[in-house]
Amino acid sequence: MHIKLMNIGKTTTSYLREGEKEYEKRLKHYVKFDRIDLKEIKTRKQESVMEIKKKEADQVFSHLKQSDVLVLLDDKGEHYTSSEFAKWINKKQLSGKKNWVFLIGGAYGFHSSIYERS
Repeated sequence: MHIKLMNIGKTTTSYLREGEKEYEKRLKHYVKFDRIDLKEIKTRKQESVMEIKKKEADQVFSHLKQSDVLVLLDDKGEHYTSSEFAKWINKKQLSGKKNWVFLIGGAYGFHSSIYERS
C-alpha cells in the first residue's frame, strides 16, 4: 500500500510541523508514504470562493493518477477514533487498491469536482 498525504497550504506553527514529522517517521515503518504540499491559492478581490476552490481542484487533479483512491479529510465525512481509523486503514489494505491519497483541503473546503472524484 502506498499512502500519499496531499495538503493545500502548509502548516505554519512550528510545534505542529514537528508533530507531523514525527508521525510521518512512524508511518514510514509500515507503508510507503509521501507527502505533497500544494500551494495555497492567494485570494484576490475579484475572485469568488468558487474560483479559488476550482483552482485548488485543478492542482489536486494534476497530482492524481486514474488508479488513485482519493479520501477527503474534512468535517463532512465520517468521524473515527484513532483505533477505528487504524482498523479502517487495515481493511482498505486488504482491498487490493495500491495507491491511497488522503487530501486535506484549503480554507474554503473542496470544489464539487473533488467530492465527485472521491
